[in-house]
Amino acid sequence: MSRYAESTGVPSDRSRSEIERTLRRYGATTFTYGWTEGRAAIGFVKDGRQIRFVLPLPDRDDRAFTHTPARGTPRTEAEIEKQYEQAVRQRWRALALMVKAKLEAVDAGIVTFEAEFLPHTVLPSGRTVFEDIGPTIDLAYRSGQVAPLQIEGLR
Repeated sequence: MSRYAESTGVPSDRSRSEIERTLRRYGATTFTYGWTEGRAAIGFVKDGRQIRFVLPLPDRDDRAFTHTPARGTPRTEAEIEKQYEQAVRQRWRALALMVKAKLEAVDAGIVTFEAEFLPHTVLPSGRTVFEDIGPTIDLAYRSGQVAPLQIEGLR
């Protein structure tokens, strides 16, 4: 299966700018961006809610970058950098698409802003909703303590 924007030539900074313009167009009042080793993040405020997306970045030392896929021969530093940057550009394009799709779904009335962005909503603790409840949900599924799937109105 091919990956969205796997061969994009759009630089990461242009994708970030696109995200910022998209957020502004849909009514966000604040935008921030930052990075640290292994991840980048964007944050914004819309309708009084703080939202944060963390974008995991690939490991530059991953064999997919350091060696060729066919023969497994080591790549040069320039080739490694080229492959790594391509993967980073792909992830930023995917994030831009996701943010735009979520905001458009809200604007079209398919979902509410709160429902669509709930996992990424920043709580007073500084953690997101998902960071707080994700492990609990995972534990419930691993332990088998989840009710069978039921969809209201389809029984």
